[in-house]
Amino acid sequence: MTVLDTRALNRATLARQLLLDRADVPVLDAVAHLGGLQAQEPQEPFTGLWSRLRAFDPAVLSDLLVRRHVVRTHLMRRTVHLVTADDAVAWRARHDAMLRQRVLGTYRRELAGVDLDRLAAAGREVLADGVPRSMPELARAVAHRWPAAGTRALGEVLIAALIPTAQLPPRGLWRTKAGVRNLPLASWLGREVDPLPADGSDPVGQALVLRYLAAFGPAATADVRAWSGVAGLPAAVAAMRDELVTFRDERGRELLDLSDAPRPDPDTPAPPRFLPAFDNALLGYDDRTRIVDDAHRGLSVAGARVVLVDGRVAATWHVDADVVVVTPLRRLSRGDRTAVAEEGQALAAFLSDGDGGVRIDPSSP
Repeated sequence: MTVLDTRALNRATLARQLLLDRADVPVLDAVAHLGGLQAQEPQEPFTGLWSRLRAFDPAVLSDLLVRRHVVRTHLMRRTVHLVTADDAVAWRARHDAMLRQRVLGTYRRELAGVDLDRLAAAGREVLADGVPRSMPELARAVAHRWPAAGTRALGEVLIAALIPTAQLPPRGLWRTKAGVRNLPLASWLGREVDPLPADGSDPVGQALVLRYLAAFGPAATADVRAWSGVAGLPAAVAAMRDELVTFRDERGRELLDLSDAPRPDPDTPAPPRFLPAFDNALLGYDDRTRIVDDAHRGLSVAGARVVLVDGRVAATWHVDADVVVVTPLRRLSRGDRTAVAEEGQALAAFLSDGDGGVRIDPSSP
């Protein structure tokens, strides 16, 4: 079995993530290809798409949200993701069990003795009037029936697990600050969430694997689960194994892939790229060494924005008064510093309508 080293996996990841070359595809198609973008920080997906698409216009993404072609909802790993409306409807039921388990893992004591089906019905009854509500507002509306649980636990389990909901605009619009207001997905999108098949088959699980590999492969089944949070996907893999090709990484793990997916030459040049907080290019793997050193693995979980140099995490960045400030994690060559400064200046111009600048601070220890 062919062994793919870390650099080969890195270049494959960059190509699938549209980070090797910026893509000329519509914004909606990019969101679909990526399997959504993690979006609990509402402005971060705009930077994520700017780094991946040529001539990205943030107004287009805002318009897709307003017109309900993309939606903000709890999905993979119980985190807020920006996904296409089609994917939200198709994937949500397959994530239900995981979402419940993860909320209960946090609030098991508070929710002990609460009949979750009755709680879901009570929440749906409140939301049936079509009035968007925040999580605390919905929780307070049902709290009199479960006073011992506390509003935090009730709100979390209702919004993040029991009722498929959408976070409505203006939340998530370009350069807009707005609180979270929720409606059921079915009310917002005008169509019900697709139910799971009654015959026990798993077409959604198989689709998730294929979509994941298209955007993240080659990858192990542990990587698929790390991205989705969903259990049971090895069974989906087994059902479609004949459609996949296999490799091994340097650790000996079996890697799955689509036969016709890009696997660029490991020596393909990789330009600097600025990634937003919680970008799935980092979070979408159990083994993240293809893109970040173990010493810096925690940066992505902490929500640090990172800079890729030669395809790997080499710096962090933040914005200070319209200036993109880059802090290298290691010494950068003169050529790398020049390339990072040029890309940082372009990002500053995007974020500030041309008025921003860039500064590269000294390397951190």
